[in-house]
Amino acid sequence: IKMANSSEIPSFVLGAYGNIGELKYLYFSIMLPWYVSICLANTVVIVVVYVDKGLHEPMYILLCNLCVNEIGGSTSLYPLLLSQVLSETHEVSFPWCFLQMCCIYTSASVEFCSLAAMAYDRYMSICYPLHYHAAMSTGKVFMIILLVWLYSFLSFMLTYSFLIGLKFCGNVIDKVFCDSQLIIKLACSASALSYLSDVCFVVLSVWIPFTLILASYLKILAVCLNTSKENKQKAVSTCVPQIVSVSNLFVGCVFHFIDSRIEATQVPDKVRVILSVYLLVCQPMITPFMYGFKLPKIKQSFRRFVFHEK
Repeated sequence: IKMANSSEIPSFVLGAYGNIGELKYLYFSIMLPWYVSICLANTVVIVVVYVDKGLHEPMYILLCNLCVNEIGGSTSLYPLLLSQVLSETHEVSFPWCFLQMCCIYTSASVEFCSLAAMAYDRYMSICYPLHYHAAMSTGKVFMIILLVWLYSFLSFMLTYSFLIGLKFCGNVIDKVFCDSQLIIKLACSASALSYLSDVCFVVLSVWIPFTLILASYLKILAVCLNTSKENKQKAVSTCVPQIVSVSNLFVGCVFHFIDSRIEATQVPDKVRVILSVYLLVCQPMITPFMYGFKLPKIKQSFRRFVFHEK
């Protein structure tokens, strides 16, 4: 489509769905149970932490926030994805595109920032145990969570501000969800400033939190090298799930960047689609299962809650 002016609202077409024919019912029957499983697994962790007062500690409160974000991030993708799989046209209005971008990008930022907050929590617990309860009181933890969400939302709004006023000469987004960089590519005359939106988001929402996470774990590693074997094991048991989450998140971001920013013509379309949604498919399941199976307190509380074990 062509826009006469920036006030006209276009309707975008998500071109990555292509013509899937009768396979749409197979895809739908796979994705719907997966989405339900994501919501269920993360909800179980939230409920277990809420019910067990022994888990009302900073690390588990931050974990609940992470699980809430997994549900929110998945909901930003799957309902539209499921409807588009069954659709014949794959059209999405600009307001819905904006809403989906807002939810997905904010969720990705919250994910990184929440893991940075959890890394800081482990850093204070292991490196400064005597000051831990003062530095990570319940009130301060909730303040950190509020700041994480506010910071992430403002980071997205800064990114979106570069899209305001663009005139579009096309409406086909070669992806299964709305992506800001691909929308910029549809603009008739996108300025270099528009392409800086991606740099701003990556710096604010990925590199800054990732740098804080890396710094925290380097400090933890330095302390663990000079402590007892028992303390080393305790530190490893609480840090491994976070390290796995951060690593998977980083890999997912690399896949997303390659798919949206690099013309990988030699990569099959179905592979590109899988890589583009990898982060929103795998990460929401890694969080509850990694923490559920790796943290002893969560496992014990879950058994008491579900199987009524003592």
